[in-house]
This record gives sequence, structure tokens and C-alpha cells, in this order.
Amino acid sequence: MIITKELAQKWFTVFAEKVIQDKEQLSEYDRIIGDGDHGMNMARGAQQLLSSWQETPPVHLADVFKHAAMKWISGVGGASGPLYGTAFLEMAKAIGTNEELQHEELVNVIKAGFDGIKKRGKSDIGQKTMLDVWAPAIESLEEKQLTTEILETILTKVTALKATKGRASFLGERSINEVDPGAASSKLFFEALLEAGDLIGD
Repeated sequence: MIITKELAQKWFTVFAEKVIQDKEQLSEYDRIIGDGDHGMNMARGAQQLLSSWQETPPVHLADVFKHAAMKWISGVGGASGPLYGTAFLEMAKAIGTNEELQHEELVNVIKAGFDGIKKRGKSDIGQKTMLDVWAPAIESLEEKQLTTEILETILTKVTALKATKGRASFLGERSINEVDPGAASSKLFFEALLEAGDLIGD
């Protein structure tokens, strides 16, 4: 999959549409193990991003990620805004002046996003956070084996974990078998990449 500005914009458009469509479910996940606003917050950022592209279309590939970063940082509350915003900003930095990404470059860009989340959230793999979706998704993408079925399996495995980071960690054992909202929205992010690739072509 070669990522151009057009494909990247489609990726984020599909992601935004998925978030808006699933906002109530995402907030329901968050109501159980968090503060109940993940879906609504994410949907606000998603809607702002879609609107901003109508007013100021991105000129360069990195602009797609910069626009998304700004909307998530400024428009999305809670922990998800800074975490996603940081991820998108680090991805934009990794892209630099490149106007297309070959497969290996795409993997490295997403790894930069992962590192941004890890640093900003002071979190790590195994704590039942969005990182637990990003890490195996990146690994599968690197091996050119990422599919929607694999993403479903990844989320199922994350759901089985006990939360040891963030608000959900206060629930202790009760967090086991509850869906982490950040993990759920991260699954949508990678699903959107696959769908955008199919829509525009490799």
C-alpha cells in the first residue's frame, strides 16, 4: 500500500465517519470503565476535522496528519485528545516533506505515532490501553498481514486484560472483559486504513 495525500485524507475521513457513527457505543464502553465521554469527545474532533478540510484542504501529505493533530488536541477533551493528537503530530513529523509513503515508510510513520502515545501517556504494552491495539496492528501491518479479522482478535485479547493504567485501573479485576474505549477507537483507526486502501487501491 502506497500512501499518498489522497489516500491519507480518505483514511482519516473514513476514521472520522466511523467514530461519528460509533460515538454512542464508544461512550458506553467508557461509561463502564471510564467517565463516559470518549465517543462524544472523539466525534467532536472527527466532525471538526471533516469541516476543516472543506474550508482548508490539505496541500501536502503531512498536512493531513497535522490537521488531524490540531483538531484532536484543540477539540477533543479527556485523555484521548492529547494522545491521538500527539500520535498524529509525531506521524506528521516522521513524514516530513515526503509526498508518498512506501509500505516500510508507512510502518515507520505509524511506529512514530505509537511512540508518541507511549511517551505522552507514560504507558506501555499490557496495561489495557490503546497501545495494546497499536502494537500488534503495527506488527501485522509490517508483515503485510493486517486484516479486519486480525483487528477483531486484537481487540478481544485487549478486552481480556486487566487495566493497570488510567481511570479504568481503579476498577481492578472488574476491568477484565470490559472493552477499553481507546482500544476500540484505535481499532477503527486501523480499519479505516484498510478500507481507504481498498477504496483508492494500492
